[in-house]
Amino acid sequence: MRNYLKAPKPISEVNQENLQAVVRDIITAVKREGDAALKAFSYKFDGIEDLQIQVPADEIAKAYQSVPTSVVEDLRFAASQIRKFAQAQLEAIRPLEVEVLPGVHLGHRVIPVKDCGAYIPGGRYPLPSSALMSIIPARVAGVERVVACSPPSRETRGINPVTLVAMDIAGADAIYAMGGAQAIAALAYGTETVKPVDIIVGPGNQYVTEAKRQVSGDVGIDFLAGPSEVLVIADASADPTYVACDLLAQSEHDPQARGILVTTSEELGRKVIGQVEAWLQKLATAEIARASWENHGQVVVVDTVDEAVDLANEIAPEHLEIQVEDPEKLVEGLRNYGSLFIGSHAAEVFGDYVAGTNHILPTMRTSRFTGGVWVGTFLKVVTHQRLEPQGVQSIAPVASRLAEVEGLYGHQAAALVRIKNQT
Repeated sequence: MRNYLKAPKPISEVNQENLQAVVRDIITAVKREGDAALKAFSYKFDGIEDLQIQVPADEIAKAYQSVPTSVVEDLRFAASQIRKFAQAQLEAIRPLEVEVLPGVHLGHRVIPVKDCGAYIPGGRYPLPSSALMSIIPARVAGVERVVACSPPSRETRGINPVTLVAMDIAGADAIYAMGGAQAIAALAYGTETVKPVDIIVGPGNQYVTEAKRQVSGDVGIDFLAGPSEVLVIADASADPTYVACDLLAQSEHDPQARGILVTTSEELGRKVIGQVEAWLQKLATAEIARASWENHGQVVVVDTVDEAVDLANEIAPEHLEIQVEDPEKLVEGLRNYGSLFIGSHAAEVFGDYVAGTNHILPTMRTSRFTGGVWVGTFLKVVTHQRLEPQGVQSIAPVASRLAEVEGLYGHQAAALVRIKNQT
């Protein structure tokens, strides 16, 4: 049975039709007018006249001078961690060659996409960590050309320096000062300055997400990302302060973010609610975190950990933490999540920045059918076959008969001529 100590408020419907129409018009303008449209939208949305779309090398070098050395070192450390894990994952994806029947050889090759575009959000906070998470796996995969973009700031007339530095450390070949739906359109279809890419990755606001949806098919995308989420499964052994801090770490992302606690202990649930309120009194980002927690936060009490696992699989959260006495016992039953954090020491914040797993993850229940961005996002596994005469004799008669069943007589002929040529 589920007892809600804290339930979310009803969600108001977004006017999707208006959103779709606005984004469609932006994409059409970029396809038709190229750089001129990018500059016009930058003036309209960012207040910047005469936008220099591609960031020059001297501006990137200048960015290093305005970022503290300690921050640059931390970014390099985080980059190293992300790169190590991506390289280990790459080693697990191997080409294949197997003889399934005498004379019938099948296999697959693993080939990186040629061009990738990484979208790095600007907005409320600079997100250099997202630059590392999107660019480094592409580099490790062997993508030939990796470009990145982020919206320019109205105040600085450019990309936030720390984001620029992160893009450079991660290994971007070119950096563009552009954001919103117009940036996605430019990456998908190209302009005079921006060469189109094969796949676009990275999170963004609702306009970016809708633009990715509309260009999908003409270009590959990672997935459609919504507001960030964390779900914590906890029992009476959990530390209420740990749980509260992890919920608030998620809530401060966005007023639409969701922090959810599912617990077998009503006492723990009430303590966490108290801790959340206490931390909100002193958190610098309390305004956003409180809006998120009050509107979307949940504390649910269930009777058993099995019920908690079922609810977690049903919600399919982006981040899933297990803070129970024996967390390993729950791992096998959990199947829907973007990234899993096992035990009270494995806080989501480490995954966000520096542990090495990727933080660009599926939201809005899409973890039911996809994982997050990883080195495999930028790889194609493509098959091939090689037949010897003995193999043709084994499979051509079957292929011929199945082609006849489907009424595809050209297919049948293509099989039969190969049998005749060998008799």
